[in-house]
Amino acid sequence: MQEWDAEDIVALYCSAGWWDGNADAAAIITPLFTGSFAVVVAYDKDKKAVGMGRLISDGAADAYIQDVVVDPRCRGQGIGKRIVQLLIDTCRQAGITWIALIAEPGSNTFYTSLGFMPMENHLPMKYEGDEGDNDNS
Repeated sequence: MQEWDAEDIVALYCSAGWWDGNADAAAIITPLFTGSFAVVVAYDKDKKAVGMGRLISDGAADAYIQDVVVDPRCRGQGIGKRIVQLLIDTCRQAGITWIALIAEPGSNTFYTSLGFMPMENHLPMKYEGDEGDNDNS
């Protein structure tokens, strides 16, 4: 099993604005990564994580690419492209052909250059309600 420096990973999440850094890094990063179908982490020559991406999948039919981020100081070097390509290759090797993601605003050109296209007539949605809001009884 690969070991990741949780603080490096948290720094990447923070650089994307996805983490406030207040939670216990190891307590969240370990299950986040071990619960993923695949994880790709890019390192610099000093073995510091400079990019990452995760793949969420049942391993049989569908996969979702999640949390692709590259340290802002390292962008424009092909790191993100390589991370996404490795995640796609992992899907293909497992026989998974339905691969999706939700792109951040402004990143559509990056993803379309890698073969992703908007899903016409589909709308990404996120649960925002409380437990009691969905009581249908």
